[in-house]
Formats: sequence, C-alpha cells, structure tokens
Amino acid sequence: MPVITLPDGSQRTFEQPVSVHEVAADIGPGLAKAALAGKVDGREVDTSFVIESDAELAIITDRDEEGLEVIRHSTAHLLAMATQELFPGVQVTIGPVIEDGFYYDFASGHAFSTEDLGKIEKRMEEIVRDNVIVERVVMTRDAAIKTFREMGEHYKVQIIEALPEGEEISLYRQGPWMDLCRGPHVPSTGKLQAFKLTKVAGAYWRGDSKNEMLQRVYGTAWRNKKELKAYLRRIDEAEKRDHRKLGKKFDLFHMQEEAPGMVFWHPKGWSIYQTIEQYMREQQRLHDYSEIKTPQLVDMSLWEKSGHADKFGDDMFMLKTEDRDFAVKPMNCPCHVQVFNQGLKSYRDLPLRLAEFGSCHRNEPSGSLHGIMRVRGFVQDDAHVFCTEEQVQPEVSKFIDFLHEVYADFGFEEVIYRLSTRPEQRVGSDEDWDRAEAALAKALDNHELPWQELPGEGAFYGPKIEFSLKDCIGRVWQLGTIQVDFSMPARLDAQYVAEDGSRQVPVMLHRAILGSFERFIGILIEQYEGNFPVWLAPEQAVILNITDKQAEYSKKVEDSLRNKGFRVISDLRNEKIGFKIREHTIQRIPYLLVVGDREAETDTVAVRARNGEDLGSMSIDAVSGLLSQDVARRGRIAMEK
Repeated sequence: MPVITLPDGSQRTFEQPVSVHEVAADIGPGLAKAALAGKVDGREVDTSFVIESDAELAIITDRDEEGLEVIRHSTAHLLAMATQELFPGVQVTIGPVIEDGFYYDFASGHAFSTEDLGKIEKRMEEIVRDNVIVERVVMTRDAAIKTFREMGEHYKVQIIEALPEGEEISLYRQGPWMDLCRGPHVPSTGKLQAFKLTKVAGAYWRGDSKNEMLQRVYGTAWRNKKELKAYLRRIDEAEKRDHRKLGKKFDLFHMQEEAPGMVFWHPKGWSIYQTIEQYMREQQRLHDYSEIKTPQLVDMSLWEKSGHADKFGDDMFMLKTEDRDFAVKPMNCPCHVQVFNQGLKSYRDLPLRLAEFGSCHRNEPSGSLHGIMRVRGFVQDDAHVFCTEEQVQPEVSKFIDFLHEVYADFGFEEVIYRLSTRPEQRVGSDEDWDRAEAALAKALDNHELPWQELPGEGAFYGPKIEFSLKDCIGRVWQLGTIQVDFSMPARLDAQYVAEDGSRQVPVMLHRAILGSFERFIGILIEQYEGNFPVWLAPEQAVILNITDKQAEYSKKVEDSLRNKGFRVISDLRNEKIGFKIREHTIQRIPYLLVVGDREAETDTVAVRARNGEDLGSMSIDAVSGLLSQDVARRGRIAMEK
C-alpha cells in the first residue's frame, strides 16, 4: 500500500502499486489530462511509471520548466518519426533539447531543402492529430543492439555499444516507429501542439570533423500556439537586427576568408570602437586603475608555469623561432602577474589594479565563428586586482558599482547575476574556496541583488560572479565577470611584504565589464539596430544644403561643430533635399541639419531628428548644446525615451 507524498505535503494511500497517471487522476481529471510526466523521489519518469512503494511525487505539466523540456524532447522524436516515414533509408542519430528548441541529426543521401522541412512539418501535424500513444520499452544491451542492427540503424548500434555491459536500455515506441532514449516523454503525440522546423545545417557525427557529415534539422517547440507565435516574432526581430547584415548596411566592418575570425574595421565601425575604448579608459582611471600593455608573443614556459598550456593548449596559436617555442597570448593574466612582480610590493601598495585593452587570439573552431560575436582575434577590457584576502569583498563590491555605471551608460538596465562555485577538478584547499565563495556572495547580498548559484561552474582556480544583460528583445548575453584566484599568483611567484614583515601571496581578482570589444559591439549593433545613441554614433550630424549656393555656409557649420569635438559631415551633392534626407535617415544619423538661403542669412540650421521629428530652426551654438546634452547622457537617453 504505497503512500504518495505530494509537493504540498499532503499524502494519498493506494491499495496496490499505482502509476503516475493514476495518481494524477485520483487528484483530479484536469490534472490527469494536463500531466506530461512525473518526478518520483527527484527522478523524472513517464506518466506510465508504476510506483510500488512509498514515494514523493510531483506531477509535471506544461506549466513547469521540466514540462517544456519533455515537450521539446518528445517533439524531436516526432520530427525523427515523420522524417523516416517520408524519406525511407534515413538513419537517425541523436536528437537533444537545446535552448528554445531541439534538433535531430540524420544520416541521409538526400539533401534536405526548405521545401522538405514543410513536408516533414505537415506530417508531424498529422501524427499529432492521430494522438499516437508513446510507450517505453526496456531491453537488455545485447537485445537492443540486435534490434537496431536489424532496423539498419548503424549509428544507434554505435551509441549502445559504447554503453557498459549489462546496462538496461530504454526505448520509446510511437506506433510502428521506435528510438533509443532515456526519456521521459509525453504520454501521446497529441500533447505536442506548438512547434516549427526552422533550418537545416551540417554537423559531424559525434562532433568530430574526421567523421562523416550529417544533416541537422533544427526546430522549436512551446507549450501553446501563443508562445510559439511570440518566439517566431522574436526570431524575425533578431534576423532583422543581425549584426552581420547591419555591419554591411552601415559600412562598419567586414570579414573575409583570408583572415578567418578576424575583423576588418571600417572607419565608421572603428569610430564606435575608439569611442568605447576611450570611455572605458577614462572610467578605469576614475576608479583608480593603472593601464599597462603587455606583449603579444610570450615563451611557452610562462604558459606552462601558469597552467594555461595544459588547460588551453589546443586553443593557442604557437610558433617556433631560434629554437624557442612561443604562443600568441590567448589571455592577459599571466603577463599582468609579471608586471606585479617587478619590484617588491608592500601591503601598503594593495589593492593594485592593473588594466589592459589586451589583444588576444584563440584558435576557435571554424564552425563556431559567428560574425564579430565569436572571433579568433579580440580585445578585452581586461583588468586584474592584486589584493589581500581581507580586501576581496570590498573590491568586489566596488567592482559591482563600477559595472552598473558602465552598463547604464550603454543603455542596459536589466542585469542577471550568477555565482559559479567550485568545480570537481580544481586547485586550492576547500577552506580557500569557502572564503572566496562567501566573499562573492556577501558582495551580491550587500547590494541586495537577486542571484542564482551555478554549482560546479567556477573556474579551476576560483569561483566567479557572471553578469549577463537582457537586450530589448529578451535575449540574454553573458558579459562581465569577476573571479577570485588563489592559485595563479602562487604559481607565478607573486609576493608582497605583509604588515608583520612576512612574505605573502596576494589574491588575484580577474575582472572584465564588457568582455570582448568585438562581441560587445556586435551586441550594441543588434540592441540599437543601428540607431546608436549620439555619443556612440559614427556620424552624429549631417549638414544638407538645398542648393549649391549654401555650400560655403554648410562647410562653415561643419567646421564649427567639428572644432567643438562632434563627428559631423556635409552632404553637398547636387541632389534633391528630399532624397538626401531619406538617405541619411536610412543611415540612422541622429541629426539632419538642413541649410537653405534663409538659414545661411540668419546663421541657423533647420534641425530634423532621425525619427522624423522637426526640431525647428536653431543657431549653431544651440545645435552644439543639443549634441553636448545628448553625448553627456550617453546611452541613458535610450532608457529615458
């Protein structure tokens, strides 16, 4: 007579073993209809799972995050079933859940087209309408190998053969179709009401480029049609904002095959880059950072001593000269320790904050490169704080305040905080980790910030806080970080003289606010869709003459505003004024300054904002004041509007 304890603490007793579905039905018909799976003593199971002894049970519905994952996992099976029905001879490999959806990799001689996706999706909808029962089947390892070999599913055979001898194998059957899976899955295909296949891409079997190329079909699945529609709108919006398209449209940068993963910055893009760098340089100066510059090529012995050669050797670009092995630096931290080590430091010198716009290179796989978001050559707003253990918590607190100021200046209000704690493979004592994690948690708590713990996600040398931004269409970007490191300073012989005269090893805080400049600019391009705040805009205003008679006055206005530090251009082409206004509005220049005979006579300009608003006639000094005001507010003007 199993006693079932529910999440609210209530209990139900049954006279015999009972399935998850039967418990849900006992609670109410509505819950039985909504049940997608269950969680028995913390383990996720199908609704058909039979509970034979006392247990804690939670019914999983589509209101639960676990329920959405079950929906997506089951929709991946639905995709595979429909594909194999329509294209006999296709073999299935793996089909996991990913962020916002799922994919399935297929081995097929047929190249799937966009038209094929439509056919597959239609067949999926038919299977949903048939409400096919989904059943879990358990086999021995040998029986499963035999079954899939007879089905001609050679990739599934490889997966099972890699499992330990004697392991119990679970399969899921939908009508005549069957696939290997741990589950759980929805009780029937009728539960899958909102999905869409999105694209086809190539993928290597087991992610190894030495293996055969498969076809990966991506899809998305949601609880209902409303959520699906909202997601597809977000995808359309993201497509419109794709930084690669906008980078070309606004002439900001380009990439080319001769330098894979490296950015060719054009004048307008480099203007944005330089504005950000100069801003960060000034902000770091105000927060007592000293800027340094360290070499690009460093002997491998330093990377071996720091531990980076073992951990990241495959990602490093290396070269040999005069019988010495060098690496192009993939990160800045070991070089910053070398600067700290020049001259013996006292406790009075701490905290010592060293910052560098460090140019780094990493040998990222070509398949992972993505515009300027994922590159091989990048620059970080990198800094390291050398301090005593007692200074860790106050330094982290100061950094959080600094980070909030910067993000607000770029127009970002919503920040997500995560504390990544000790991984299984790590260096340092548990006592060190206890103190480091407590210092980071205290800094977050002192700011009354909501934060989530990510167990086991810390670096091998110490815990870290990750700071993520949410953009205007709801996407989350992980940017800033601060990490506590007890390991590297000791590895690289960093010391300071303590108050009692003893030699001590400083704590090293690794910190970045923007992270990679390249990636951050890509995020800004997509966030603003090219409508950059005035302080970032490559061209802050354009002077448009109506006829050639105003050309000389237009140049006078341009020179006056340029001399005051504004980025201004003149368009003196012999084109109609309406044409010029449209063209520069499309280029998202913040202010259009129109000059006709009247303006030339009165030393004024007619001011028009890029949103089409007519701001009327202004003197040059008034325009200068308007631009100055916008520049001073930086990205905060976007939040105010």
